[in-house]
Amino acid sequence: MSKGKKIILIVLGAIIALTVVVVGIGAKVYFDLSDSVQKTYESVERQETERTINLTQKEPFSVLLLGIDTGDLGRTEVGRSDTMMVATVSPANKKTSIVSIARDTYVKIIGHGTEDKINHAYAFGGAGMSMDTVESYLDIPINHYAAINMKGLKELVTAVGGIKVLNEQKFKQDDYTFDNGEITLDGDQALSYSRMRKEDPRGDYGRQERQRQIVAGVVKKLLSVDGVSKYREVLDAMEGNVTTDMSFTDMKKIALDYREAFSTVEQDQLQGDGFMQDGISYQRVSDDELARVQNKLQTQLEQNE
Repeated sequence: MSKGKKIILIVLGAIIALTVVVVGIGAKVYFDLSDSVQKTYESVERQETERTINLTQKEPFSVLLLGIDTGDLGRTEVGRSDTMMVATVSPANKKTSIVSIARDTYVKIIGHGTEDKINHAYAFGGAGMSMDTVESYLDIPINHYAAINMKGLKELVTAVGGIKVLNEQKFKQDDYTFDNGEITLDGDQALSYSRMRKEDPRGDYGRQERQRQIVAGVVKKLLSVDGVSKYREVLDAMEGNVTTDMSFTDMKKIALDYREAFSTVEQDQLQGDGFMQDGISYQRVSDDELARVQNKLQTQLEQNE
């Protein structure tokens, strides 16, 4: 049974929220943030394709958000990206679109010469192969990535003092019982809450919805006065658990000049149907569904103009 499903959008939300706050707090926070972000920087090897974005001109861009199933529960291997989301940020539309991709989606793995579950791309070739695979599948440029592991999820929720989510289905996971209605989660509980899928009739799609709830909860807490006061704890949680190819300079530019693009966040899910092949379960996305999502993201990135 797969363990430890994470919410990677927390990474981007944490970075953006903290960077915006720097403007009003002062030099110490600025240098703390700069130092921590530099520790998360990790470049990737990509196929030769032009993907340069001019942030000064407020061009739209995309980020592949990866949740890696390592870092906690005794797991230390390279791991797989069991949470995958694509965020497209459009200043012109004043909107950010986030599309979740099921981990079992059957695709061509770019650079590996095979067809497999999309989450295996990370195990085969890290963030670079994941970016190339998603880029090919969705037919959009993937400009950047951000990744977080299980330990990072737990420590980020703990760092902001816990979060609130609206749970639609009572269930048990690990040592916890999650009741219906609004509930408060600490770091350990959030990790368990994000993992459940066996009791959900929607399966992995229900789990992904809970992951997006945690994203919203963490970002909301970060943007609060209480969340701002915990900036040092948040930075400590990021160090060693988060990697990204976005530089501190890029993050500052995004935080200061792209704020209106984060005023509306539209969430979506690439829907597939289950099938078996050689005794292995996969998800196949129909041509119509794939075209729907491709067109949506291409519009956000002004690829259709």
